Amino acid sequence: FYKGNGTMAVAPGAALMSPAFAQDAGEEPEIAGIYVIGDDGAPFRVGFTLSNEFSDHVTERVNYLFLAHSKLRNASFGPEILIGELPADIRGSSRIWRDGKVLWEKPFLSGEANMSHTIANLEHHHFKYSAFRQPGDVHVHMFGTATLSFADGVRTEEGDTFEIEAKDFGLPLRNPLEIEKPVKVAVKAL
Repeated sequence: FYKGNGTMAVAPGAALMSPAFAQDAGEEPEIAGIYVIGDDGAPFRVGFTLSNEFSDHVTERVNYLFLAHSKLRNASFGPEILIGELPADIRGSSRIWRDGKVLWEKPFLSGEANMSHTIANLEHHHFKYSAFRQPGDVHVHMFGTATLSFADGVRTEEGDTFEIEAKDFGLPLRNPLEIEKPVKVAVKAL
């Protein structure tokens, strides 16, 4: 799913901002590929990193047409990049901290041994579109997850901290949750 043009990216340690109108603010622990597009339009993979796709899982279930809308949220990745090939079997942990205690924790799996598609296949289907091969662009391609606290009935709250870790990636990715203030948008005629 398209997460935006880069303005939605949040640094490790920075707050993931959930819109005031959101019905959910849930983590998605994933591995992401980092790519740079060369002067000739060729994509170059820099490496792989931990990521939190962060989505609204309640909205996505209302109607399948809302699935894309549910993904228009911040995302975070890092703090370290694994250079080289992705290990075939990645085992990590996703947890939510509340008031200094672990509220929820579950393992997650990634790597091609645990995926339905190869990295090469996913890369091919992303970069076959010329719009995604503009010289100088940077892409962060998140490869999916099967682990969600939402599936276990967890409702996150402002002040919770998401933490995603896997030993192959060094330091964990941590981001606190904040809720944006409501914004009234009025469209004006030219």
